[in-house]
Amino acid sequence: MKRDKTKKESFFLKNLSPLNKRRIANFKANKRSLWSLRILLILFVISLFAEFFANNKPIIIFYNNNLYFPVFSSISETTFDGEFESEADYRDPYVQNLIKKNGWMLWPIIRFSFNTVNKSLPVPAPSPPTLENWLGTDDNGRDIVAQMLYGLRISLLFGFLLTLLSPIIGIAVGALQGYLGGKIDLFFMRILEVYSSLPSLFILIIITSIFPPNFWLLLFFFLIFGWTSFVGIVRAEFLRARNFDYVRAARALGIGHRTIMFRHIFPNAMSSTLTYIPFILNGSIASLATLDFLGFGLPPTDPSLGRLILQAKINLHAPWIGFSIFVFLGFLFSLLIFIGEGVRDAFDPKKLV
Repeated sequence: MKRDKTKKESFFLKNLSPLNKRRIANFKANKRSLWSLRILLILFVISLFAEFFANNKPIIIFYNNNLYFPVFSSISETTFDGEFESEADYRDPYVQNLIKKNGWMLWPIIRFSFNTVNKSLPVPAPSPPTLENWLGTDDNGRDIVAQMLYGLRISLLFGFLLTLLSPIIGIAVGALQGYLGGKIDLFFMRILEVYSSLPSLFILIIITSIFPPNFWLLLFFFLIFGWTSFVGIVRAEFLRARNFDYVRAARALGIGHRTIMFRHIFPNAMSSTLTYIPFILNGSIASLATLDFLGFGLPPTDPSLGRLILQAKINLHAPWIGFSIFVFLGFLFSLLIFIGEGVRDAFDPKKLV
């Protein structure tokens, strides 16, 4: 078994350059970063399939020799010999008894979605942790674990998309400034100084108070202000490398500017750029949670980690809410920071395995 695993790894590694092999080895040498990456990937995959782990609908229903999948489609109560044409309420004991007479149900681990109200709480909401609600509920009776799981998915997807798109703009602008230099560089630096000094959070609050916010609108507005953080790093690397001997030799040979920029200079700027990306991801998740906390973020119908923070602020008499979201966000941000450390080690030319 170990020999097969070694063969697969060697097949993957043999197609990489020696430099990339050393970078991967450096990252693996940092055990804390490696385990942080594994844990984050596991959490992300679980959140992507959150409906199969936390839902107010069964995953599978077997009824009268037929299989039904309520997670993927709306099934009428009359399908199970009920009275209403509307979608069945699977948490209703009446519907559960109908199904159990001629079949069975396979439930998720958590029988609540992010917006499911638990109507059978032993005490008024917010209720403390129980076997049914592992971390308790908020003041609307909604399960905290389910809200965290769905909120993690939308936060990570938002952060990943913003972290993927903003470097494209920032790297292109920084590369042009650093490579061309001179008056063009000075002109765009003055523009960027003015642009970067704008209070982006307040502008976002004003815009979202005018236009109904949604996921894509917030992503667009964050992208408008987020790309500038990459310009200074890439510009400095291009300014440093534009007068190197190999760049001058490439120009003398008649190689085009685009090829010189992105084939010869950009790989040297990758190390400083990539080490910055995990911190951009961290900041984008925190910024989205901040807007949701202030009430200018995602629509109220969407799951949000920021609104859980607001619940903790409102319900100080329910400390389990604040403790849960504090530990969860602290753990998530720590994972991202540790991964950033591993990426920094992987691209550090002074690091040797």
